[in-house]
Amino acid sequence: MRFRGILAAMLVTGAFGVAVVAAQTAPTASNALTLSVLSRLTDTQIFDDGGAEIVAFHAPSGNVYYTNSNGVTVEIYNISDPAAPVFVGRVPLSQFGGGVTSVAVSANVIAAAVPANDTQANGTVVFFTPEGEVLSRVTVGALPDMVTFTPDGMKVLTANEGEPNDDYTVDPEGSVSIIDLSGGVENLTDANVTTVSFTAFNDTELDPSVRVFGPNATAAQDFEPEYIAVSPDGATAYVTLQENNAIAVIDIASGTVTEIRGLGFKDHSLEGNGLDPSEDDGGINIANWPVFGIYQPDAIAAFEVGGNVYYITANEGDTRDYDGYSEEADVEDLVLDPTVFPNAEELQADEALGGLGAVTSSGDIDGDGDFEAIYIPGGRSFSIYAADGTLVFESGDALEQITAAAYPDDFNSTHTESGSFDARSTAKGPEPEGVTVGVVDGVPYAFILLERIGGVVVFDVSDPAAPVFVTYVNNRDFSGDPEAGTAGDLGPEGVAFVSAEDSPTGMPLLLVANEISGTVTIFGITGGM
Repeated sequence: MRFRGILAAMLVTGAFGVAVVAAQTAPTASNALTLSVLSRLTDTQIFDDGGAEIVAFHAPSGNVYYTNSNGVTVEIYNISDPAAPVFVGRVPLSQFGGGVTSVAVSANVIAAAVPANDTQANGTVVFFTPEGEVLSRVTVGALPDMVTFTPDGMKVLTANEGEPNDDYTVDPEGSVSIIDLSGGVENLTDANVTTVSFTAFNDTELDPSVRVFGPNATAAQDFEPEYIAVSPDGATAYVTLQENNAIAVIDIASGTVTEIRGLGFKDHSLEGNGLDPSEDDGGINIANWPVFGIYQPDAIAAFEVGGNVYYITANEGDTRDYDGYSEEADVEDLVLDPTVFPNAEELQADEALGGLGAVTSSGDIDGDGDFEAIYIPGGRSFSIYAADGTLVFESGDALEQITAAAYPDDFNSTHTESGSFDARSTAKGPEPEGVTVGVVDGVPYAFILLERIGGVVVFDVSDPAAPVFVTYVNNRDFSGDPEAGTAGDLGPEGVAFVSAEDSPTGMPLLLVANEISGTVTIFGITGGM
């Protein structure tokens, strides 16, 4: 990793003969941006119940829109003065379904994704004016979890997750719906919707790292689209299939899936790929261990550098845990193959890997009931891929190193409790959740949200193969009471970048929706080249 500056660290020999990195100071960058809080939207401030999840900005009106899943509404604020937002109103959506999962904007219309009350049934996309007047609605696939416009504003895409019910007796197919707006939003009907299926892959040999593992599920049932990035030319959609550890590539014009790309696995035994796997090891111990991370990205964003298209993923990780089926287990609960793991007893100690969350759906390679490999959800990282799927960069253990240096007393905290040092080391660490890319003074920057400890990590991605760490900002008060609303921003979920050209002040902005605190924070961005 090409850091500008020095990550002051001390290599020592840890337990079980692994190298442990004790971070001391954060890396810095000579072209550092500064993110400063201009204001916070706190009217919902619903603790740990979806008060603010996804945020979008409409430049012509100067309005911010964010989803309030708890109230089944989209909240509207005007930020013509970002330091003094004005509440405009809210769009009630409960007549269309049981929640609201996503919101997106184009020049003249706003779109919101609304799952059905029965989340295994088909959902809805609702279109409304910038002022909040509902214009039309159409039916899309089961559990629309994300909605986005193509760059020209003529199509809308939804990632329809198609999750099973809790008994795992009903498992709808995952899909992507493409809504054609060329005939006018007011005239939309279901005839304008093409829902792209994955049934063509039911009998297709897939990359071995693509996980199809739900009980009695076909590939189409098992694939669960999570997030969509549209290429800058509007021709291609890159769709994260999170639970499946894959990216689907869709040709938007024809409405067809052209490829399912397996993402492979992260070898945490390799130098630079360390992790802290235990809350019982007495401190910050980022080390190499014999486990494989399943990348399982959540958010994805497309961007262009030098005429070439790339996409960046936030490798959060996710497991299936239902009454009818669960793949979750701790490493201490696995029967490890004694030939592969002769030191199993040591590895499964609490201060080692014992409490680390793993999956039972992968790792029993020969099917004999014990595990020849340990797989854990998430990569604790972000990745950058070329348009053809070539991995050009993976951040290794940088996110844990950065947060350890910045908050040594609150490293790997959870997002619902203060005083929770190291609590998330056993479960996906800082948990990168959201990502977007924005251009400041001609330089593209990636903004990565960390769901658990909180905050935004910024990298200069002008060389996608060698990103440069720029800054980390976290608007959280670790001494506050999360339930009382005094702990600041908790659980960043959705992010939107506002360019200087679109900003009402000429200053680039970053909007962050925080799911646990139910707040939206408006950052001003200064500095750069």
